[in-house]
Amino acid sequence: MRRTERLFRIIQVLRSHQRPVTGGELAVELEVSLRTLYRDMAELIAQRVPIRGEAGTGYVIDSDFDMPPMMLTADELEAAVLGATWVAARGDDALARGARDLIAKLSAAVPEVLRPVVLDSNISAVSFVRIEPDGFDVAQVRAALRLRRKLDIAYVDAEGRTSGRRIWPVAIAYTEQLRLIAAWCELRQDFRHFRADRVQGCVVLDQAIPQSARKLFSDWRRSDVHCAAQRGLQG
Repeated sequence: MRRTERLFRIIQVLRSHQRPVTGGELAVELEVSLRTLYRDMAELIAQRVPIRGEAGTGYVIDSDFDMPPMMLTADELEAAVLGATWVAARGDDALARGARDLIAKLSAAVPEVLRPVVLDSNISAVSFVRIEPDGFDVAQVRAALRLRRKLDIAYVDAEGRTSGRRIWPVAIAYTEQLRLIAAWCELRQDFRHFRADRVQGCVVLDQAIPQSARKLFSDWRRSDVHCAAQRGLQG
């Protein structure tokens, strides 16, 4: 168990007891030596965590002490940083900026004892696959999804033919190599997947999508195009 995890665990143990907890009990709980436990307690007290007591008599934490909202566990923080790192590398430009800003905000918001988990993380998302550049700003699709608006796109198929499509966006899939837009296509009167790197133009319309997001998503999940894509990923 790393030190940041131990510090968090000490706070959790003290909060769960109504009586003083001795250093020996804490050391057994954390599977560390008493010397290590005393150093950890000194660090928490230096960080102004309201712990009272001393070696030999036991420790208590003030009953009104409440961990701040961003007092996440080390595992939770690493999960957030790992996910944000992947998005920063594989998301569209606006989403990548948001991921980098999220990491910066996490490092500023978490207590100092957990800051190294964010700033010095040795866990990262790595990919050796080149991502295909988008033909337009995918943030427009995300905006249309939030606003429940139709899109007009200019799409180039695998044979190089360009066509205009009016679509009802359902979801965006971010893969290692490219981004896929799942949508209902008015031209084909069916669900289709459009590769973002083949979209040459996009306009968000004022026209609202006439179906609820939940029903449209459910219908897409049951559609042949979604099932075919699932079979392709599993194969």
